[in-house]
Amino acid sequence: MRLSSALLASVFLLAASAASADSRVFIVANQADGYGVDECLARGEKCGAHAARSYCQSREFAQATAYRRVDPDEITGAVPSGGGDKCSGHGCGEYVAITCQR
Repeated sequence: MRLSSALLASVFLLAASAASADSRVFIVANQADGYGVDECLARGEKCGAHAARSYCQSREFAQATAYRRVDPDEITGAVPSGGGDKCSGHGCGEYVAITCQR
């Protein structure tokens, strides 16, 4: 009886830890803000950690586990190509991937 209880408890514990490890990658346009936050995120530097964490928390995730610049070629069909874009400054057409975890 004790063995089956211990086995059942460990199965529930493993299931709970797998459910809490839910993560998602968000692709965000790299908008130049004049403060350099966009560069911190794109380069994956430590100064972008607060912005990435805030982004994740605004979407009800606990933390950001990674952030980096993404080439438009890595994003399949989700990003419209050129054409009607009105952007003409630094950072146009650049994207950042932020990985958030619950």
